[in-house]
Amino acid sequence: MKLFRLIRLNMLSENRFTRYLIYASGEIILVVIGILIALQINNWNENKKGKLFEREMLTQIQENLKADKEKLIEINASCSKAIKSADKILGIGPEDPIPDSIRYWLAYFIQFERFQPITNSYEALKSRGLDQVSNKELRLLLGEYYDDEISHTIKSVGDIEKSFNDEWVPIMEQFIVDFKFKEFLIVSDPTIFRKPSKARNILILNKDNYNGAINRVSSAISSVERLEKILTESLERQN
Repeated sequence: MKLFRLIRLNMLSENRFTRYLIYASGEIILVVIGILIALQINNWNENKKGKLFEREMLTQIQENLKADKEKLIEINASCSKAIKSADKILGIGPEDPIPDSIRYWLAYFIQFERFQPITNSYEALKSRGLDQVSNKELRLLLGEYYDDEISHTIKSVGDIEKSFNDEWVPIMEQFIVDFKFKEFLIVSDPTIFRKPSKARNILILNKDNYNGAINRVSSAISSVERLEKILTESLERQN
């Protein structure tokens, strides 16, 4: 800068105004070029940081989805087992003897699961803007799963817990002899499940809750699998 200032002063002192204007214009062009280069470097650095952030978040989301899927599969299996147990209980005729296995069938049915998806990485990504994800299809699928699919799944799975607390607990308080969650449930009068009764009606109605949960959970598993596939492809392309 000192050199440029000396050149300008020499030109002005020698009254070479035209040459000074040419020089000044050149100096302005150099400054503009410098600014543009600096902006380009800054944009490059920001893009690099953005890609690193995107990769980090997508990798973490991939791990979160893996945990979600494992829990969803577990819930799906539990619901399927509950429905099969209900069918066995409801299949006991009015004159049939009560099998000893009913204690296990009741335990498999009168229980509940909880689904709490891991959303911290998605929320961190969302706070920076989903446009950080370069793949448009992936952005859409992430939004559908985290902002829509899981809320319906949580509600559907939660309906079973609500039925447990609101409907089964009063029945159990009246008839329970012994109980270990998800393992066995012994009642003082198991015939209430083979004849028309409030307990049998609740069993029939709750079976529908399990069917609804299976539908929702199966849909969520499919969404996770689609996400896993496109996440793997996106991360591989970034390598």
